[in-house]
Amino acid sequence: MDHRDKPVVAGLRSIKLDTEPGTYLWCACGRSKGQPFCDGSHRETGFLPFRVVIAEKQLVKWCSCKLTKTPPFCDHSHRDLPGYSK
Repeated sequence: MDHRDKPVVAGLRSIKLDTEPGTYLWCACGRSKGQPFCDGSHRETGFLPFRVVIAEKQLVKWCSCKLTKTPPFCDHSHRDLPGYSK
């Protein structure tokens, strides 16, 4: 399997942000320098950013491990990764 077919773990915790209403492109590949959002780094991979619309201002827990089953939101999948500690 090519390394470009697997997401890069960008972090071992969610990225909690007060998020204004709007449309966001969540980085699914883990390569963006502007986590949790896409900066186009996926171009050499098979990944595409995940488009999400936030309707009202809210605290969003964005996934940074890129293994969530509820993209783009954290489902605590990072807790199963080596190196995670509470």
